[in-house]
Amino acid sequence: MINAPDARGVLCSPDTQKLIRHHVTNAHIEVIPLRSALEGIKAFPTARTLTVTCSSKFGLDRSLELCSAAVAHGHQVIPHVAARQIPDREALRTLVGRLVGLGIRTLFVVGGDIRDPVGKYRNARQLLDDLSGLNHGIEHIGVPCYPEGHPKITQETLLDDLHHKQEYAHYMVSQLCFDAATIVTWLRSVRQEGIALPLRLGLAAPMNAAKLVRLSLKIGVGSSLRFLSKQHGIVGNLIGGSEYRPEDLLARIGNEQRWAELSIAGVHLFSFNQIESTTAWQSEIARRMAA
Repeated sequence: MINAPDARGVLCSPDTQKLIRHHVTNAHIEVIPLRSALEGIKAFPTARTLTVTCSSKFGLDRSLELCSAAVAHGHQVIPHVAARQIPDREALRTLVGRLVGLGIRTLFVVGGDIRDPVGKYRNARQLLDDLSGLNHGIEHIGVPCYPEGHPKITQETLLDDLHHKQEYAHYMVSQLCFDAATIVTWLRSVRQEGIALPLRLGLAAPMNAAKLVRLSLKIGVGSSLRFLSKQHGIVGNLIGGSEYRPEDLLARIGNEQRWAELSIAGVHLFSFNQIESTTAWQSEIARRMAA
């Protein structure tokens, strides 16, 4: 079997290239509910699954508006539900009822970024407890995980939360990480600790660094920007003209056996609303790795 280099020169077998093509093509694509996203989602083929964030700046209504537009355009949609933005159990019931009414059957439950909760829920764990007692019609639930830790939560608490959340959840999505070895090491560690949730790898889509900086300042994803700046100077390299290619990390994860061993189920792309370049990259991977 001949190993072929990908665009960054990482050697990978034809089987691994096929694996990468499959997961890139079927990635969940995260969008932020800016007004421009209402038009931008029309660029995504309807086969794509979109996840819609719940911005502390724009609130739940903006996310619901984008979810409704994406469903109308034919997409499978996974809304983010931020616990700290929901007042109480009745508000949770109403929100989930609206989402199910749109035909949505999957939620991604997060704590949320706002400093002071609007009601009783301080974290996703509390919301999941209440959600489990509702006759809601939701079939799949995703939760976040943090291979490189969280700036405000200890590793012990993160692990304890995952143990609790996996009673309700069906998969987890990793926060942005650019180092395959870190992801693999973390996954092996939590698997040994009894965390069995399948993982969707959280990767940044190919990005324009200047646009990412502007977006960070506009909507408050500065933590992601600070994280990027620590990753081997990746922001500086991008601004200097180097190109970030997510398939490089996927190739370094390994072959299908490694993915199965670690229970990696797919890819979650943080598009930063660079919709056109994200879809172009997906098409490029489909063509190149099919060849």
